[in-house]
Amino acid sequence: MVVDDHPMWRDAVERDLAAAGHEVVGVAANGREALARFPAARPQVVVLDLQIPEPDGVQVTAEMVAKDPSVRVLILSASGEQADVLAAVKAGATGYLVKSASREELLDAVRRTADGDPVFTPGLAGLVLGEFQRISEEPEPARPETGLTERETEILKMVAKGLSYKQIAERLVLSHRTVQNHVQNTLRKLQMHNRVELTRYAIELGLDED
Repeated sequence: MVVDDHPMWRDAVERDLAAAGHEVVGVAANGREALARFPAARPQVVVLDLQIPEPDGVQVTAEMVAKDPSVRVLILSASGEQADVLAAVKAGATGYLVKSASREELLDAVRRTADGDPVFTPGLAGLVLGEFQRISEEPEPARPETGLTERETEILKMVAKGLSYKQIAERLVLSHRTVQNHVQNTLRKLQMHNRVELTRYAIELGLDED
């Protein structure tokens, strides 16, 4: 699904995705249209601009993820400002690209986002992880026992270190699908919605330094 209030940009993204073999199940020019069409379209990935008529991209992201935790939201915005990036990620966005990205970078980001890998314009990933590190230093109530298996914990540590599903699969000699299944089970047990939340949780536990 493609959401952008600029017709030429929206049409170009839709055309590029279709030419690459992706099925575009819906388009929208503003937040209200996007949320109204989302339930019937049931997209796997939403390519979403932040600066759209109300509700804005951050609100749309939060509402879509709340309605369907399996959806992946890839922000495609002209803004690379820290506040915008962090607001989108905290709302549940899986990735964030600025509009200066090339066609090839966009298509690669869509593929990786569909797999659940966090994708960011170079420089933004460090910004997001740095913010999560800062938050992790703030005191929080103790978390209950999670019931994670040894394998799930092992994969969680690798997620915390920023490894992609493909890299984790190669290191553990597992299939890409098996790694995805373990991550989905971990999300369910921890009552989280996406890999970004999982990464923050893992950093809070210090698993990225283990």
